[in-house]
Amino acid sequence: MSQGVRMAPEGSGQALSTAYDTALLDLDGVVYAGGSAIAHAVESLEVARAGGMRLAYVTNNALRTPDTVAEHLTELGIPTGAGDVITSAQAVARLISEQVPPGARVLVIGGEGLRVALRERGLEPVESADDDPVAVVQGYGGPDLPWGRFAEASYAVARGVPWFASNTDLTIPSGRGIAPGNGAAVEVVRIATGAEPQVAGKPLPPMHRETILRTGAERPLVVGDRLDTDIEGAFNGGVDSLLVLTGVTDGRQLLAAPPQHRPTYVDADLRGLLTGQPEVAADGDGFRCGGWTATAGDGRLELAGDGEPLDGLRVLCAAAWSAAGEGSCELDAGKALARLGL
Repeated sequence: MSQGVRMAPEGSGQALSTAYDTALLDLDGVVYAGGSAIAHAVESLEVARAGGMRLAYVTNNALRTPDTVAEHLTELGIPTGAGDVITSAQAVARLISEQVPPGARVLVIGGEGLRVALRERGLEPVESADDDPVAVVQGYGGPDLPWGRFAEASYAVARGVPWFASNTDLTIPSGRGIAPGNGAAVEVVRIATGAEPQVAGKPLPPMHRETILRTGAERPLVVGDRLDTDIEGAFNGGVDSLLVLTGVTDGRQLLAAPPQHRPTYVDADLRGLLTGQPEVAADGDGFRCGGWTATAGDGRLELAGDGEPLDGLRVLCAAAWSAAGEGSCELDAGKALARLGL
Protein backbone atom coordinates (compact mmCIF):
# COMPACT_ATOMS: atom_id res chain seq x y z
CA MET A 1 0.00 0.00 0.00
CA SER A 2 1.31 3.45 -0.89
CA GLN A 3 2.01 5.94 1.89
CA GLY A 4 -0.78 8.40 2.59
CA VAL A 5 -3.80 6.16 1.91
CA ARG A 6 -6.51 7.19 4.38
CA MET A 7 -7.68 4.29 6.54
CA ALA A 8 -10.09 6.11 8.88
CA PRO A 9 -11.69 9.51 9.47
CA GLU A 10 -9.49 11.75 11.59
CA GLY A 11 -10.25 13.25 14.97
CA SER A 12 -9.82 16.89 15.95
CA GLY A 13 -9.37 18.22 19.47
CA GLN A 14 -10.59 21.67 18.47
CA ALA A 15 -13.52 22.98 16.48
CA LEU A 16 -12.89 22.76 12.74
CA SER A 17 -13.80 26.45 12.42
CA THR A 18 -10.72 27.31 14.48
CA ALA A 19 -8.44 24.55 13.17
CA TYR A 20 -8.77 25.90 9.59
CA ASP A 21 -8.69 29.50 8.37
CA THR A 22 -11.05 29.13 5.39
CA ALA A 23 -14.00 26.90 4.59
CA LEU A 24 -14.32 26.19 0.86
CA LEU A 25 -18.02 25.33 0.79
CA ASP A 26 -19.94 23.60 -1.94
CA LEU A 27 -23.47 25.00 -2.35
CA ASP A 28 -26.06 22.47 -3.58
CA GLY A 29 -26.54 19.84 -0.92
CA VAL A 30 -24.37 21.65 1.62
CA VAL A 31 -25.71 25.19 2.10
CA TYR A 32 -29.01 24.94 0.25
CA ALA A 33 -31.22 22.49 -1.60
CA GLY A 34 -33.86 23.48 -4.12
CA GLY A 35 -33.18 27.14 -3.38
CA SER A 36 -33.88 26.86 0.38
CA ALA A 37 -31.29 26.79 3.13
CA ILE A 38 -30.49 23.36 4.57
CA ALA A 39 -31.31 22.92 8.26
CA HIS A 40 -28.67 24.40 10.58
CA ALA A 41 -26.68 25.91 7.70
CA VAL A 42 -27.40 29.60 8.28
CA GLU A 43 -26.74 29.62 12.03
CA SER A 44 -23.68 27.36 11.77
CA LEU A 45 -22.03 29.55 9.14
CA GLU A 46 -22.83 32.67 11.18
CA VAL A 47 -21.08 31.24 14.24
CA ALA A 48 -18.09 30.03 12.19
CA ARG A 49 -17.67 33.46 10.61
CA ALA A 50 -18.02 35.25 13.94
CA GLY A 51 -15.22 33.06 15.27
CA GLY A 52 -12.86 34.21 12.53
CA MET A 53 -13.24 31.57 9.83
CA ARG A 54 -13.45 32.91 6.29
CA LEU A 55 -16.30 31.45 4.25
CA ALA A 56 -15.93 30.97 0.50
CA TYR A 57 -18.50 29.29 -1.73
CA VAL A 58 -17.14 27.08 -4.51
CA THR A 59 -19.49 25.84 -7.21
CA ASN A 60 -19.15 23.87 -10.43
CA ASN A 61 -22.30 25.54 -11.75
CA ALA A 62 -21.09 28.03 -14.39
CA LEU A 63 -24.53 29.46 -15.15
CA ARG A 64 -24.92 32.05 -12.42
CA THR A 65 -22.54 34.95 -11.82
CA PRO A 66 -20.85 35.45 -8.43
CA ASP A 67 -23.08 38.48 -7.88
CA THR A 68 -26.21 36.38 -8.40
CA VAL A 69 -24.99 33.61 -6.09
CA ALA A 70 -24.02 36.15 -3.42
CA GLU A 71 -27.44 37.79 -3.61
CA HIS A 72 -29.16 34.43 -3.18
CA LEU A 73 -27.05 33.51 -0.15
CA THR A 74 -27.64 36.92 1.41
CA GLU A 75 -31.40 36.48 0.93
CA LEU A 76 -31.15 33.15 2.78
CA GLY A 77 -29.59 34.97 5.74
CA ILE A 78 -25.92 34.32 4.91
CA PRO A 79 -24.29 37.72 4.21
CA THR A 80 -22.07 37.15 1.17
CA GLY A 81 -20.16 39.34 -1.27
CA ALA A 82 -19.39 38.45 -4.87
CA GLY A 83 -15.72 38.06 -3.91
CA ASP A 84 -16.69 35.18 -1.63
CA VAL A 85 -17.99 33.11 -4.55
CA ILE A 86 -15.72 31.06 -6.83
CA THR A 87 -17.22 29.37 -9.88
CA SER A 88 -16.00 26.90 -12.47
CA ALA A 89 -16.64 29.66 -15.03
CA GLN A 90 -13.89 31.71 -13.39
CA ALA A 91 -11.56 28.72 -13.31
CA VAL A 92 -12.06 27.87 -16.98
CA ALA A 93 -11.75 31.52 -18.03
CA ARG A 94 -8.34 31.71 -16.36
CA LEU A 95 -7.32 28.43 -17.99
CA ILE A 96 -8.27 29.81 -21.43
CA SER A 97 -6.59 33.17 -20.82
CA GLU A 98 -3.29 31.43 -20.18
CA GLN A 99 -3.39 29.81 -23.63
CA VAL A 100 -4.78 32.52 -25.96
CA PRO A 101 -3.82 36.14 -26.72
CA PRO A 102 -5.34 39.03 -24.73
CA GLY A 103 -8.66 40.15 -26.20
CA ALA A 104 -9.14 36.88 -28.08
CA ARG A 105 -12.61 35.76 -29.16
CA VAL A 106 -14.12 32.79 -27.36
CA LEU A 107 -17.24 30.96 -28.53
CA VAL A 108 -19.55 30.60 -25.51
CA ILE A 109 -21.91 27.65 -25.15
CA GLY A 110 -23.56 28.41 -21.83
CA GLY A 111 -24.92 31.20 -19.69
CA GLU A 112 -24.09 34.64 -18.33
CA GLY A 113 -21.68 33.29 -15.75
CA LEU A 114 -19.28 32.26 -18.51
CA ARG A 115 -19.54 35.58 -20.33
CA VAL A 116 -18.83 37.60 -17.19
CA ALA A 117 -15.85 35.40 -16.29
CA LEU A 118 -14.35 35.69 -19.80
CA ARG A 119 -14.66 39.48 -19.78
CA GLU A 120 -12.98 39.55 -16.38
CA ARG A 121 -9.96 37.90 -17.99
CA GLY A 122 -9.98 40.33 -20.93
CA LEU A 123 -11.49 37.92 -23.47
CA GLU A 124 -14.36 38.60 -25.90
CA PRO A 125 -17.36 36.22 -25.82
CA VAL A 126 -18.87 35.45 -29.24
CA GLU A 127 -21.89 33.42 -30.29
CA SER A 128 -21.01 31.78 -33.63
CA ALA A 129 -18.36 29.43 -34.97
CA ASP A 130 -18.17 31.89 -37.88
CA ASP A 131 -16.98 34.71 -35.57
CA ASP A 132 -13.39 33.36 -35.81
CA PRO A 133 -13.07 32.21 -32.17
CA VAL A 134 -9.71 30.95 -30.96
CA ALA A 135 -11.37 28.78 -28.29
CA VAL A 136 -14.72 27.19 -27.45
CA VAL A 137 -15.96 27.10 -23.86
CA GLN A 138 -18.89 25.04 -22.68
CA GLY A 139 -20.68 25.43 -19.35
CA TYR A 140 -24.10 24.73 -17.91
CA GLY A 141 -26.62 26.95 -19.70
CA GLY A 142 -29.82 26.01 -17.92
CA PRO A 143 -32.63 23.69 -19.03
CA ASP A 144 -33.65 25.92 -21.95
CA LEU A 145 -30.29 26.04 -23.77
CA PRO A 146 -31.16 25.54 -27.47
CA TRP A 147 -29.93 22.38 -29.18
CA GLY A 148 -28.38 24.54 -31.89
CA ARG A 149 -25.74 25.75 -29.43
CA PHE A 150 -24.26 22.24 -29.33
CA ALA A 151 -24.11 22.25 -33.12
CA GLU A 152 -22.30 25.62 -33.01
CA ALA A 153 -19.70 24.19 -30.64
CA SER A 154 -19.31 21.11 -32.83
CA TYR A 155 -18.68 23.18 -35.97
CA ALA A 156 -15.83 25.05 -34.27
CA VAL A 157 -14.31 22.06 -32.51
CA ALA A 158 -14.38 20.04 -35.76
CA ARG A 159 -12.32 22.82 -37.37
CA GLY A 160 -9.64 22.33 -34.72
CA VAL A 161 -10.55 25.18 -32.37
CA PRO A 162 -9.40 24.29 -28.81
CA TRP A 163 -12.31 23.20 -26.62
CA PHE A 164 -12.73 23.88 -22.91
CA ALA A 165 -15.40 22.85 -20.41
CA SER A 166 -16.20 24.45 -17.08
CA ASN A 167 -16.96 21.03 -15.57
CA THR A 168 -18.22 17.59 -16.51
CA ASP A 169 -20.82 16.85 -13.81
CA LEU A 170 -23.27 14.56 -15.58
CA THR A 171 -26.20 15.63 -13.41
CA ILE A 172 -27.45 18.70 -11.55
CA PRO A 173 -30.09 18.81 -8.79
CA SER A 174 -33.32 20.68 -9.46
CA GLY A 175 -36.52 21.32 -7.59
CA ARG A 176 -38.17 18.47 -9.53
CA GLY A 177 -35.34 15.93 -9.24
CA ILE A 178 -32.05 15.17 -10.97
CA ALA A 179 -31.53 16.83 -14.36
CA PRO A 180 -28.78 16.52 -17.00
CA GLY A 181 -25.74 18.63 -16.10
CA ASN A 182 -22.98 20.17 -18.17
CA GLY A 183 -21.23 16.82 -18.45
CA ALA A 184 -24.18 15.46 -20.40
CA ALA A 185 -24.00 18.45 -22.76
CA VAL A 186 -20.24 17.96 -23.16
CA GLU A 187 -20.91 14.36 -24.19
CA VAL A 188 -23.08 15.62 -27.07
CA VAL A 189 -20.18 17.60 -28.53
CA ARG A 190 -17.70 14.81 -27.79
CA ILE A 191 -19.84 12.30 -29.70
CA ALA A 192 -20.24 14.68 -32.63
CA THR A 193 -16.54 15.55 -32.91
CA GLY A 194 -14.49 12.83 -31.24
CA ALA A 195 -12.57 15.60 -29.45
CA GLU A 196 -11.72 15.92 -25.75
CA PRO A 197 -12.07 19.21 -23.85
CA GLN A 198 -9.75 20.69 -21.27
CA VAL A 199 -11.78 20.73 -18.04
CA ALA A 200 -11.40 23.22 -15.19
CA GLY A 201 -14.00 22.40 -12.52
CA LYS A 202 -13.95 20.17 -9.47
CA PRO A 203 -12.30 17.77 -8.88
CA LEU A 204 -9.50 18.96 -11.19
CA PRO A 205 -6.57 21.18 -10.14
CA PRO A 206 -7.58 24.38 -12.03
CA MET A 207 -10.61 24.80 -9.77
CA HIS A 208 -8.62 24.31 -6.58
CA ARG A 209 -5.98 26.73 -7.81
CA GLU A 210 -8.69 29.32 -8.52
CA THR A 211 -10.07 29.04 -5.00
CA ILE A 212 -6.66 29.48 -3.40
CA LEU A 213 -5.75 32.43 -5.64
CA ARG A 214 -9.03 34.19 -4.85
CA THR A 215 -9.20 33.43 -1.12
CA GLY A 216 -5.55 33.41 -0.07
CA ALA A 217 -6.37 30.46 2.18
CA GLU A 218 -3.41 28.99 4.07
CA ARG A 219 -5.27 26.24 5.96
CA PRO A 220 -8.37 25.53 3.84
CA LEU A 221 -11.02 22.95 4.60
CA VAL A 222 -13.13 21.74 1.69
CA VAL A 223 -16.74 21.14 2.75
CA GLY A 224 -18.95 19.16 0.40
CA ASP A 225 -21.56 16.46 -0.10
CA ARG A 226 -20.17 14.72 -3.20
CA LEU A 227 -17.32 12.24 -3.12
CA ASP A 228 -16.43 12.51 -6.82
CA THR A 229 -16.19 16.31 -6.96
CA ASP A 230 -15.77 17.91 -3.54
CA ILE A 231 -13.80 15.21 -1.72
CA GLU A 232 -11.76 14.15 -4.74
CA GLY A 233 -11.03 17.82 -5.42
CA ALA A 234 -9.64 18.19 -1.90
CA PHE A 235 -7.59 15.02 -2.39
CA ASN A 236 -6.14 16.35 -5.64
CA GLY A 237 -5.36 19.69 -3.97
CA GLY A 238 -3.69 18.04 -0.99
CA VAL A 239 -6.03 19.64 1.57
CA ASP A 240 -8.40 18.32 4.24
CA SER A 241 -12.12 17.82 3.72
CA LEU A 242 -15.39 17.53 5.61
CA LEU A 243 -18.20 15.44 4.11
CA VAL A 244 -21.69 16.44 5.23
CA LEU A 245 -24.57 14.01 4.80
CA THR A 246 -27.14 16.58 3.67
CA GLY A 247 -26.68 15.93 -0.05
CA VAL A 248 -26.15 13.05 -2.44
CA THR A 249 -23.74 10.76 -0.56
CA ASP A 250 -25.17 7.98 1.59
CA GLY A 251 -23.52 5.61 4.05
CA ARG A 252 -23.10 2.78 1.57
CA GLN A 253 -21.26 5.00 -0.92
CA LEU A 254 -19.03 6.39 1.82
CA LEU A 255 -17.99 2.95 3.04
CA ALA A 256 -17.14 1.87 -0.53
CA ALA A 257 -15.06 5.00 -1.21
CA PRO A 258 -11.65 4.48 -2.86
CA PRO A 259 -8.76 6.51 -1.40
CA GLN A 260 -9.37 9.66 -3.46
CA HIS A 261 -12.98 9.79 -2.23
CA ARG A 262 -12.30 9.37 1.51
CA PRO A 263 -12.93 12.57 3.48
CA THR A 264 -10.83 13.69 6.42
CA TYR A 265 -13.94 14.19 8.55
CA VAL A 266 -17.59 13.08 8.38
CA ASP A 267 -20.53 14.89 9.98
CA ALA A 268 -24.29 15.19 9.64
CA ASP A 269 -24.45 18.84 8.53
CA LEU A 270 -22.65 22.18 8.85
CA ARG A 271 -22.84 22.06 12.64
CA GLY A 272 -19.78 19.87 12.24
CA LEU A 273 -17.74 23.02 11.61
CA LEU A 274 -18.39 24.18 15.17
CA THR A 275 -17.20 21.09 17.02
CA GLY A 276 -14.20 18.87 17.34
CA GLN A 277 -14.24 15.45 15.74
CA PRO A 278 -14.10 12.21 17.76
CA GLU A 279 -11.10 9.95 17.53
CA VAL A 280 -11.36 6.64 15.70
CA ALA A 281 -8.92 4.26 17.38
CA ALA A 282 -7.66 0.76 16.68
CA ASP A 283 -9.26 -1.80 19.02
CA GLY A 284 -8.00 -5.37 18.73
CA ASP A 285 -8.92 -6.64 15.27
CA GLY A 286 -11.18 -3.66 14.62
CA PHE A 287 -11.80 -0.06 15.51
CA ARG A 288 -13.60 1.94 18.18
CA CYS A 289 -15.33 5.33 18.16
CA GLY A 290 -17.57 6.49 21.00
CA GLY A 291 -19.66 3.51 22.10
CA TRP A 292 -19.23 1.57 18.87
CA THR A 293 -16.76 -1.01 17.59
CA ALA A 294 -16.51 -2.30 14.04
CA THR A 295 -14.64 -5.12 12.34
CA ALA A 296 -14.34 -6.48 8.83
CA GLY A 297 -15.73 -10.02 9.10
CA ASP A 298 -16.29 -12.84 6.64
CA GLY A 299 -17.90 -11.07 3.71
CA ARG A 300 -19.44 -8.27 5.74
CA LEU A 301 -18.83 -5.42 8.16
CA GLU A 302 -19.75 -6.13 11.78
CA LEU A 303 -20.93 -3.38 14.14
CA ALA A 304 -21.31 -3.72 17.91
CA GLY A 305 -22.15 -1.35 20.73
CA ASP A 306 -24.40 1.66 21.02
CA GLY A 307 -24.30 5.45 21.01
CA GLU A 308 -24.28 8.32 18.54
CA PRO A 309 -25.07 6.94 15.03
CA LEU A 310 -22.43 9.16 13.42
CA ASP A 311 -19.75 7.55 15.60
CA GLY A 312 -20.98 4.20 14.31
CA LEU A 313 -20.62 5.41 10.73
CA ARG A 314 -17.14 6.74 11.42
CA VAL A 315 -15.96 3.46 12.89
CA LEU A 316 -17.50 1.53 9.99
CA CYS A 317 -15.50 3.77 7.63
CA ALA A 318 -12.32 2.74 9.43
CA ALA A 319 -13.14 -0.96 9.16
CA ALA A 320 -14.20 -0.67 5.50
CA TRP A 321 -11.34 1.53 4.32
CA SER A 322 -8.70 -0.51 6.14
CA ALA A 323 -10.06 -3.72 4.63
CA ALA A 324 -10.13 -2.17 1.15
CA GLY A 325 -6.71 -0.55 1.28
CA GLU A 326 -6.17 1.12 -2.08
CA GLY A 327 -9.39 -0.29 -3.52
CA SER A 328 -13.11 -0.05 -2.77
CA CYS A 329 -14.72 -2.01 0.04
CA GLU A 330 -17.08 -4.68 -1.29
CA LEU A 331 -18.09 -6.13 2.09
CA ASP A 332 -21.80 -6.22 2.89
CA ALA A 333 -22.65 -3.30 5.18
CA GLY A 334 -26.44 -3.49 4.97
CA LYS A 335 -27.09 -4.85 8.47
CA ALA A 336 -24.59 -2.51 10.12
CA LEU A 337 -26.01 0.56 8.38
CA ALA A 338 -29.55 -0.48 9.24
CA ARG A 339 -28.60 -0.44 12.92
CA LEU A 340 -27.59 3.17 12.50
CA GLY A 341 -30.70 4.12 10.57
CA LEU A 342 -28.58 4.97 7.52
